[in-house]
Amino acid sequence: MNGDITQLWVYLSTSPLLWLTVTLLAYQLGVWVFQRFDCSPIFNPVLTAVLVLVMLLKLSGTEYQSYFKGAQFIHFLLGPATVALAIPLYREVAVIRKTFVPIVISLVVGSLAAMVSAVGIAWCLGGERVLLLTLAPKSVTTPIAMGISEQIGGLPALTAVAVVLTGITGAVIGDLVLNWMRVHDETARGMAFGVASHGIGTAHAMQKSRVSGAFSALAMALNGLLTALLLPVLVSLLR
Repeated sequence: MNGDITQLWVYLSTSPLLWLTVTLLAYQLGVWVFQRFDCSPIFNPVLTAVLVLVMLLKLSGTEYQSYFKGAQFIHFLLGPATVALAIPLYREVAVIRKTFVPIVISLVVGSLAAMVSAVGIAWCLGGERVLLLTLAPKSVTTPIAMGISEQIGGLPALTAVAVVLTGITGAVIGDLVLNWMRVHDETARGMAFGVASHGIGTAHAMQKSRVSGAFSALAMALNGLLTALLLPVLVSLLR
């Protein structure tokens, strides 16, 4: 009987459909927990789903490559989902035109702060050069961050981990920090989430309000573009 169960698990564990289903169920569990605790940022659905998946992969002894064969469909959808953020942006285009100058200023300052703080803290803690280059684009959405990291000499895989951790951290504590700083304007909060915690922060901002989500999407897109243009130049100058 145990042998049959083992053979069944070996078959299922290599099936892409299994891990696609598990990923969707883990996220749905995260949404349920999030709603169950009155939408507390501490119980962010992405964080819950990540913890559940890590535990399942560890207990089952499944390698990441086997898991990704199923989850890669969700990874593919990141592109269309990012493009779809143009819809809330279009709805708020009048507000964006009125606040163009503050948007540009906050974007440049926020982008530089994200890069300098990551590299500066790692340098103070004794991080090697390759680690500094790896962490520099950590506040940009994953596909762009990995490309930047590879271009400047970092480790793209480690950059992806840093990006995810940055996004989750921003979504979890972002509201607490902004409330403590008495920042209640929806446009300002959206810009903060988009610049600091990219896609995961944008998803969180979308849950709060349409305006906040739109400005977060705008900040995420422009921050990715600005960082892709600015960071390689800064690295070349420092070299």
